[in-house]
Amino acid sequence: MQPDRSGILFGAAYYAEYHQTERIDQDLDLMKEADFTVIRVGESVWSTWEPRDGEFDLEWLQPVLDGAHARGIAVVLGTPTYAVPPWLQSAHPEIAAELRTGQPMPWGARQEVDFTHPAFRFHAERVIRAVVGRYASHPAVIGFQVDNEPGMVLFHNRGTFRRFVRRLAAQYGDVDTLNREWGLTYWSHRLSDWSDLWTPDGNSLPQYDLAWRRYQAELTTEFIAWQAEIVREYSTPEQFVTTCIAYPRVAVDDEKLLEALDITAGNPYYAMQDHLDATKELAPVTPWTTSGVAALFRQADRMFSSNQQRFLVTETDAQSIGGSDFNLPPYPGQLAQAAFAFVSRGAAMIEYWHWHTLPYGTETYWGGVLPHSLEPGRVYRELAQVGADFAAIGDLLDGYEPDADVAMLWSNDSRYALEFFPTFPTPGGDPDRSSYTRIFDAFHRGIVDSGAQARVLHPDQALSWGAEELAARFPVLVAAGLYVATDAHLDLLRDYAAAGGHLIVGIRTGYGDEEARARVSVAPARLSDAAGVSYEEFSNLREPLAVRGEGDLELSARATATLWADGLLAGDADTLVRYEHPRFGDFATVTTRAHGDGRITVVGTVPSPALAADIVRWAAPNVHADSIAPGRALPVTVSSGALPDGRRAWFVFNWSGESQTFTPAVDLADAVTGDQLSAGTEISLPAWAVRCLVGR
Repeated sequence: MQPDRSGILFGAAYYAEYHQTERIDQDLDLMKEADFTVIRVGESVWSTWEPRDGEFDLEWLQPVLDGAHARGIAVVLGTPTYAVPPWLQSAHPEIAAELRTGQPMPWGARQEVDFTHPAFRFHAERVIRAVVGRYASHPAVIGFQVDNEPGMVLFHNRGTFRRFVRRLAAQYGDVDTLNREWGLTYWSHRLSDWSDLWTPDGNSLPQYDLAWRRYQAELTTEFIAWQAEIVREYSTPEQFVTTCIAYPRVAVDDEKLLEALDITAGNPYYAMQDHLDATKELAPVTPWTTSGVAALFRQADRMFSSNQQRFLVTETDAQSIGGSDFNLPPYPGQLAQAAFAFVSRGAAMIEYWHWHTLPYGTETYWGGVLPHSLEPGRVYRELAQVGADFAAIGDLLDGYEPDADVAMLWSNDSRYALEFFPTFPTPGGDPDRSSYTRIFDAFHRGIVDSGAQARVLHPDQALSWGAEELAARFPVLVAAGLYVATDAHLDLLRDYAAAGGHLIVGIRTGYGDEEARARVSVAPARLSDAAGVSYEEFSNLREPLAVRGEGDLELSARATATLWADGLLAGDADTLVRYEHPRFGDFATVTTRAHGDGRITVVGTVPSPALAADIVRWAAPNVHADSIAPGRALPVTVSSGALPDGRRAWFVFNWSGESQTFTPAVDLADAVTGDQLSAGTEISLPAWAVRCLVGR
């Protein structure tokens, strides 16, 4: 039976080799009954593929692929290079990644190697060719995942550092240029020769650090591209090649990584239970999970941003994802909500980590579709219903493109820079290395909470479109935290407004140049004249500040300024919001000014969720979701997108444990049941519910 590649792919990572007893047929039958259409296999067990140096065991996967194919289940085959076998690290200890110069990473986990090392590359290429060569022609295999969540560490190995120096020499030409561009006169860091460059362990200079982070991301991109090139020697044009991205990784530039791949794939993990209640405020509980509805959507929007196309979810929560001390299984309905949330923002595949919960190993308490008993339970039944819903939807969403009311710029360079030079302190007084994400998320949440939808763009993607097309496609564009920016990027923002767009400028935007040097110009650089506002001082805010409106921007009761205050001095701009404070009240909080055919609004703080939503509602008063649910309010959200036949798909969510209602303003059809919903008829949304609808 040929796997059906249309529609939404739905399944899980499946590791039959982790079972203590043989049960492939039983597992695959359960998957088929749950309408699973895809599994991911093979990427974690190099020592099973090659138990001894040069000795391969390739046949153990055959029953899995044959069984999947017989049931019409497609397979994504992984290369096992992220988890090296003990014999390799014993034979070549020099391949260990060094977290600091001369300090190799201890063995016993995964991703402990410098993947640029020639000895590692030799063995990695050999196992890739063996595995892919054996199974690329299997009819169940629809694509390949090379490696797994690459870019976990920054390599400090001597060879890696020497290549870094050579790349600097190629980029800058001579040390005098580097001295000038990095400001190495400071603290007597001037170089007389390339051999004078110090290793990064004790580095204190931001220009060096930005170059180092960019270089490490390049290494990851090159490694994945190298693997992809090998795989394509065996694959067919119909088989895709990807890698699964963990977006917070320190050495990943997702935009550049995708240049060598066919489709984006990512691993969005999120905290469940009350963390998905849109009426509550809960802090994140682990570094790899987000908290909140907006953050869930942000993960999806970031995956779409990598190459501005639909994407694959290669891993996400089935049950609790974390250690033995982190146990938050989903409330009934939340798994369906999250799956449809990802689909509504562009996911073409939802794949769970993982099929069965392991009885051993580090991830013993990273819950799978089946619990430790291996008996199908509530989670299996709920996911089977999601599978049935996707099956009922069929190929309706093929060619789907999610809507965008507001665009946002995401800058990996700015993330790197603000991790080295954080903008905020933590509550304990340490530098908050998540400063960039906090700035970005404040505005992204404002978009979601206001009832709008976001499209995330990388600065170079926006530059490739140009100001006219950008303004035509996105009536509102947010540039917040864009600390590392070229002149061309900032000029694009100004020209976007002149072309008719509404530009919203957040803190730190344009403060640094392409080398993360503070610009020697009036802030906001290259935008001040057009925006009619400037600032020369700024302050951290230890506590939120009350604000008051002075223009036509209506403020909610809980609107406040948080974390930061630019001392905005309004020239010929209108002040919309002002701090209520004996000193900061001298400054504007939010200003706006017409520029060309558009407008530039400057926000001099990190807006609270209420203030951010107020700003977005004012800037984007008419959004797509108003077409079907004009009276909606949190915890109800609506996502939507265009279908190839001219209709729209609508996704209506109730992010709470209490029943809600909405009244559609147009006639709709339920994409799952086929039921017709007439305009003006009140529709009930039970707790933690989602409806997928189709209309004009």
